Amino acid sequence: MSEEMPAVERERQMLKEAEAQGTGAKLLTWTKLSGPGWLQSAITLGGGSLASSLFLGILAGYHLLWLQVLAMACGVVMLGAIGYVALSTGERPFVLVRDRINPVLAWGWALATLAANIVWCMPQFSLAWAAVSQNLAPSLANQKPLVCGVILVVAICVTMLYDSGGKGLRLYENGLRILVALIVLSFFGVVAQLMLSGGASFGDILAGFIPDLSLVSSPAPAVAAAIAQTGDSAEWWTNLVVAKQRDVMVSAAATAVGINMTFLFPYSLLKKKWDRHFRGLAVFDLATGMAIPFVIATGCVVVAASASFHGKPSEAIVKNWPQDKGAINGKLLKEFEGLMGKLAVAQNPQLSSASKEDLAAAIEAMPEADRNMAAMLADRDALLLAGALEPLTGKFVAQYVFGFGVLGMALSTITILMLISGFTFCEVLGLPQEGKYQRIGSLLPAVGVLGPFVWTKAAAYLAVPTSVFGMALLPIAYVTFLFCMNSPRVLGEHMPRGRSRVIWNVLMVIAFGLSTVGAGWSVWSKTGTTGVMGVGVFVILAVIFHSRGGQSSGDSTSSRLPAERSGGDDSAGASA
Repeated sequence: MSEEMPAVERERQMLKEAEAQGTGAKLLTWTKLSGPGWLQSAITLGGGSLASSLFLGILAGYHLLWLQVLAMACGVVMLGAIGYVALSTGERPFVLVRDRINPVLAWGWALATLAANIVWCMPQFSLAWAAVSQNLAPSLANQKPLVCGVILVVAICVTMLYDSGGKGLRLYENGLRILVALIVLSFFGVVAQLMLSGGASFGDILAGFIPDLSLVSSPAPAVAAAIAQTGDSAEWWTNLVVAKQRDVMVSAAATAVGINMTFLFPYSLLKKKWDRHFRGLAVFDLATGMAIPFVIATGCVVVAASASFHGKPSEAIVKNWPQDKGAINGKLLKEFEGLMGKLAVAQNPQLSSASKEDLAAAIEAMPEADRNMAAMLADRDALLLAGALEPLTGKFVAQYVFGFGVLGMALSTITILMLISGFTFCEVLGLPQEGKYQRIGSLLPAVGVLGPFVWTKAAAYLAVPTSVFGMALLPIAYVTFLFCMNSPRVLGEHMPRGRSRVIWNVLMVIAFGLSTVGAGWSVWSKTGTTGVMGVGVFVILAVIFHSRGGQSSGDSTSSRLPAERSGGDDSAGASA
């Protein structure tokens, strides 16, 4: 600690000097000292964001570009509030919430974070493997164990840099800055090439940032035009598209800021030994390190997907189905025939018990307009997007630049999931956020290396309940810190007052309300009454234990990280 304290004191002095010199000097100093926001960027730019952005572009074109901006703005507000609480008190948030707000909320927050980290590491390894084997180095397609092993070793080595502190911590943060910058530049380069080739219109892209709530209940114009040609089955296609749009809107909002990000941010701040003097820097760090890279990268994926797929039936299906099914990507073919089969059964319920041959014959006899709709809506992954981009951008941009962006997304997310697991593991066991126990906790998501081998089988069993549980708890994490920001017991003299308090509360209530709508839709659409009952039980337990959490006073220093107990002379809430 003696080696690190002078560093944080120097940073504090830099802030004071910059504030005295004016806004320009302050912004420049904030840029130099930023760090935790880039950790958030590294996790939010992952496979979930990639998939959500891809499907937003496929289904709605440019019309939902505004959605992820809104979701990220809400995330910045709530993470800013969480950071405000952590920096004002200097206390470990899990212990603070457990002892002063509600133990059920605290344990639900921690356990949902840990479960989400472990489960969602699996598709990240799958994504990394696919980027290497299909985009960057197809010659390694038969070396799955080797490639996955190398990815795991790299992720572990990078993660351990963070725990080393000092120069290792700074190297880790600088490395993430570079990686995030390369991810953003990769996708930006793809879109720039699209615009140069005439595949994307700058005016249409800008128009997509204007909120349009009509897509909650109706298809995008290009898709609606195709639906109108299907005649009697138009209503069925409309309902399908609207349901898909709602699902992907919730998914996009959920992947902008996940529950595990709410756990990471305050601990990354305390790890750097920041205090109340760094509160402005923390919000700036979120805006520049997390929000801006996320909006650019995901927006570019939406644009690329829209230019390649929106309102366009799959060319491979149109040309080759049904006479040459072997020329169609297997996953794409399965999605296409699955949609056609559902429509056939909806039109003729007797086909639900028909043989595969009879069902296949019925599908082949369906009108061309229906086939085009199914070929337009069949889910296409990021690697098919790379192939679709090649005629517009050239092979190097489509396969290598895009492929590197996908690999960077996966690798950065794996390392941050490991980092969060280390923090969470130590918290639930009441251990210091350092040393061997943090390293052991960081290794828990390493089971995700099995993702490329078993993910397709494990997805249905693990991914749905965990993602729904995490999404359901996100508004609970939000309302927890809404309570904290208005609690004299938690913040004391640092609780916002006057106009500042009004602004904080208005923004937090909006963020909480929107996250609640998303959580409600996610739980109901994925789990039905069972999920609603599960959330109800959790809320009842939280209410029952609320007074118990509020009665625990304890020693305020007991919930501090070891490094904060003897913080600087002007640290907020430092022990006497």
